[in-house]
Amino acid sequence: MRRLLTACSVVLLVLLNTLVLIGPMLLITLLKLVLPGKALRNACSRGVMWVAETWAEIDKLIFATLTPTVWDIRGGEGLRGDRSYLVVSNHQSWVDIPALVQAFNRKTPYFKFFLKQELIWVPFLGLAFWALDYPFMKRYSKAYLAKHPEMAGKDLEITKRACERFKELNVTVVNYLEGTRCTPAKQAAQGSPYQHLLKPKAGGVAFALAALGPQLDALLDVTLVYPGQRPPGFWALISGQVPKVIMDIRTQELDPALWAGDYENDPQFRQYMQAWVSQLWQAKDARIAELKREL
Repeated sequence: MRRLLTACSVVLLVLLNTLVLIGPMLLITLLKLVLPGKALRNACSRGVMWVAETWAEIDKLIFATLTPTVWDIRGGEGLRGDRSYLVVSNHQSWVDIPALVQAFNRKTPYFKFFLKQELIWVPFLGLAFWALDYPFMKRYSKAYLAKHPEMAGKDLEITKRACERFKELNVTVVNYLEGTRCTPAKQAAQGSPYQHLLKPKAGGVAFALAALGPQLDALLDVTLVYPGQRPPGFWALISGQVPKVIMDIRTQELDPALWAGDYENDPQFRQYMQAWVSQLWQAKDARIAELKREL
């Protein structure tokens, strides 16, 4: 009963927070659509992000008050709101997103996620994602692409087009290289060579770097680790069943060579990018094993 009451309280307060702040967010977004001039539109974009950051800070307060979760954040010193970052993280659970909010909100510019197209239909949140200019990506199955080869690469085109819109403002672009949440079943299905991760995909991050590379000040390599054999779901978080989350943040410089080639048409550059991503993932897999030994 206690867990149910905790979960209901968290959900109601987060929902209330969303209902109160989504109105100002959408109003500023409408102004952005009608106001003339790039400077005014950029000011509206900053206003939308300020509302989103306020929403996130209130949510952090709700979780801190009602749930026992300890957010063990390691690294990330010296982060600034007037810089742009590329965040690369492993992906295990819906809890990953609240964890990133805990680590980065009002320390870096507000996140830009690449989202599945279906999420635009989530009540209230879908509208907020649209207002924040989150790119919605359509992923096609191999069977579909076999019948419609003209659609190959369309999701990467969306990535590049979306990143072009971010050039006017400081941003924090989040890329989950695995493309989906990691589970033992998915690891087995793809024959993953990693103990704790799925195979990473280099295409999305390559296009983000091609569009935004010179603007980005650093890579934030985030490793998330949860207690127990299985990552907790969102219900476990809101009902107070997640005792601790470890977030290990490594800040790295980005080599300009990472955006100096054509990922689609240059096999050598594609191999270089895939090798860079593979190196990141090998180090992350070892880091997860090390952190899990603490729990």
